[in-house]
Amino acid sequence: MKWMRRTLVIATACVLAFSAHAAEKLPVGKAALTSSAVLPVDIGVKAGIFAKQDLDVEIVVFQGAAKMHQAMLAGSVDLGIGGGPEMALIAKGAPERAVCNVAPAVAFLGILVPADSPIHDAAGLKGKKIAVAAVGGLAYWLTLELDRREGWGPTGMDIVEIGNNPASVVAALKTHAVDAAYTGTVLAFTMEEEGTGRLLIPASQYAGHVGGGVIYATQRLMQNNPDAIRRFLAGWRETIAYMKTHRDESIAIERDVTHASAAVQSKEFDLNLGAFSDDCRFDAETLANLKRSFADLKLTATPPDMANLYTEKFLQ
Repeated sequence: MKWMRRTLVIATACVLAFSAHAAEKLPVGKAALTSSAVLPVDIGVKAGIFAKQDLDVEIVVFQGAAKMHQAMLAGSVDLGIGGGPEMALIAKGAPERAVCNVAPAVAFLGILVPADSPIHDAAGLKGKKIAVAAVGGLAYWLTLELDRREGWGPTGMDIVEIGNNPASVVAALKTHAVDAAYTGTVLAFTMEEEGTGRLLIPASQYAGHVGGGVIYATQRLMQNNPDAIRRFLAGWRETIAYMKTHRDESIAIERDVTHASAAVQSKEFDLNLGAFSDDCRFDAETLANLKRSFADLKLTATPPDMANLYTEKFLQ
């Protein structure tokens, strides 16, 4: 009987030890692989920050925000990192809430011109042909916003839909099929390194707070496991703090994802670091600009009550 008791004690100890170290698995979606607004989740995983919150974060990459939110509706993931304009989906009835204003400013998008372009400031874009990934997307709205701020009206620039393939953007610029392109700043810095292009204006220079990055949670997760959301957001905020004190380590992790050169990723990191929110809260400027963008892009039939689209209760 003594050996049985000893065996039982050992077995119980092993079970308790396993339970103490088995982190909770949490699939988290990214609307894009390499966008700077979503890369902190990769840093948090690699640096072991989410593990400290007893979370085993499994990153799931989607080809665009629409596919990510479809997966959230289907139950494949319950947390997703995308952009502020997707809050319009909630106004249309998507069973989600925005739970963190990741990056109020949009530093990871900007206007790229060929290296030999005579355009050197925003004023030089008037009447020019500018490429965007898709009519109705964030880059499209940021182009309209530049028109508005410069006082040109909705036809200040000739907007051309070109798709989100970087090769198409590069080809259009090199052949001068377009005068400029609204694209990710990583591509701009890469073309600068090659001597074929240059970043004219980052969106953060003129657009203000527009919800460049937002974390979404399904109502299913909010009801069934709210503590997982709290722990994830605590890990996210700690990751942003880590990035501010561990620059080289953070850039190295980002390069594992983006495969950009050290010089390009360093520029991208420095440009975007200041855009991240320390507290995840939704400021009045972000909410007002998003509400206006919904109307400009005709994403909602009527202006929504923004208070119904987000919650900060998981930030405690």
